Amino acid sequence: MIQRRRLLTAGLLAPMAYAAGSFVPAWAQNAPNLGTPTLPTPGFRRTKLGDVEIVSLIDGIARRPLGEEFVKNAPIAEVRALLASQGLPTDYIDIPFTPFLVVAGGRRILMDTGLGDHGGPTTGKLLENLRAAGFGPQDIDTVLITHYHGDHINGLRNKAGEYIFPKAKVMVPAPEHAFWMDDAKMAAAPDAMKGAFNNVRRTFAQMPADMLVRFEPGSELAPGVRSVAAFGHTPGHTLFEVSSAGQTFNYVGDLTNVPALFARNPDWAVTFDMDAEAARKVRRETFARILSANAMIGGFHFPFPAFGRVAAAGNGYAFTPLA
Repeated sequence: MIQRRRLLTAGLLAPMAYAAGSFVPAWAQNAPNLGTPTLPTPGFRRTKLGDVEIVSLIDGIARRPLGEEFVKNAPIAEVRALLASQGLPTDYIDIPFTPFLVVAGGRRILMDTGLGDHGGPTTGKLLENLRAAGFGPQDIDTVLITHYHGDHINGLRNKAGEYIFPKAKVMVPAPEHAFWMDDAKMAAAPDAMKGAFNNVRRTFAQMPADMLVRFEPGSELAPGVRSVAAFGHTPGHTLFEVSSAGQTFNYVGDLTNVPALFARNPDWAVTFDMDAEAARKVRRETFARILSANAMIGGFHFPFPAFGRVAAAGNGYAFTPLA
C-alpha cells in the first residue's frame, strides 16, 4: 500500500512540473547536451481501414534524460538493458507526440492536438503536417480528447487564446473534465500540480457551450467511432476505437508511454501515470484485447508512423510500426 501511494504521488507530480512562464510540461522540452531529435519527413502517414482513412500527424519529438524516476518500479539497470537489447539509446528517451486524423466520408475527426505553440522548437508541427496531408484546421469537424495533460490539449488554443479548430466540436471525457475543473481538487493539489489545473482552465473554462461536448466513456461518438474507458493514466483517460468494414483501429492515447518499455513490460509504471495500479491493469487488458482481435493500434507516444501491430513478446508485447 505504501509503495502504491508513493507511485501515485509521484505520478501526480512528475507530469505537472511546468516550465517557468509557459503551459508546457517541463519534460516536453528538449534536454540540453543530448542532441536534437530528428523529425520524420514527411510528418504524416496515411493508411486505409476498410472504407475510412487514418492519418498520423506528428506534432514533434522531445528528448529527455533517462533517469531513475522515469520507470517507478524497476531498477534503472533493467530499464537500460531492455533498451539496449532493442538497439535503442540508454541515456535518453525520445518521446514523440502524434495526434491522429480519421477521414470518414465527409467527416474529419482529430484525436488529440499536441502542444501547439506552447512547446519547444522540435514540437508544434501538427498544423504544418495537417496541411501537408491536404487538410486545414477549418476542415476539422470534431476533436476527440483522450485526457487533459498539456501535450494533448494545448493545441486547441494558441498563446493568443484563439481556437485553432474553429468549426470543430471538442468532445471530452466527462470524468476527466470533472476532475480537472473541480475547484476543491485544485485547491487541495500540491503546488507542483496547480499549473496543470490552470492549464486546463486556460483551455476549457471560456470554451463556448456549443463547442465543448462532454461524453461518457463507452459511448459511440460518431458512426464507427467508440470511446473506451481506460482510467489510470489520468482519472478519465479514454481510448478511441474506429471500425470500418470489419477492420478495427485502436487509438490508445497514453495507455503506454514508450512501447519499447511499457508494452514490453506492461507492469512497469511510467512516472506520468496518476494511478499506477489502475493503469497497469487496463494496459494489460487492452493489449490482450487488441492482440486477440488482430486489430491495428496507434499511440500518441509511439515511434513514427505511430500505428502498427502488436505481438506477444515474453511477459508483454512488442509493437511493430507499419512499414
